Amino acid sequence: MKWKREIIGAVWLLVLLGIDQLTKSLAAMYLKESNAVPLIKGVFELQYLENHGAAFGMLQEQRVFLLCFTIVILVVLVFLYWKLPEGKRYLPLRLIGILTGAGAVGNLIDRMVQGYVIDFFYFKLIDFPVFNVADCFVVIAAALLFFLICFYYKDEDFDFLKKKV
Repeated sequence: MKWKREIIGAVWLLVLLGIDQLTKSLAAMYLKESNAVPLIKGVFELQYLENHGAAFGMLQEQRVFLLCFTIVILVVLVFLYWKLPEGKRYLPLRLIGILTGAGAVGNLIDRMVQGYVIDFFYFKLIDFPVFNVADCFVVIAAALLFFLICFYYKDEDFDFLKKKV
């Protein structure tokens, strides 16, 4: 039964990864050589950007560090995903792992293949940094995790992480 949930999780991760990579390819094809495309004038637009750093443009040109950091995060995610107990109670944590993994792998692929991450969503109204679908996955996962830890899970729900003697 455990392998079934891992296979289903892997399939969902691949679907999300495919969506991320498809949107980045479309952005590169249609936005790279053009001006920003307003979707909601003065609020939200599509704007091509090659990000050589991490979130909010931090760690510019630190490709090796970002690759290593992402691989460490992925190893931890796989370990935690594997350790999650069976049952519907932990389904939200599996979803969070899948979203985070898809986001991390999506941007990892860009960094490995191109040396930069393609970003294209821009909230012009608040001058928010340009971001992509993989970033959305990670932010959604973080918000869900925060909500679940605050309002759904109890400390004993995480006993599965304690080392068994």
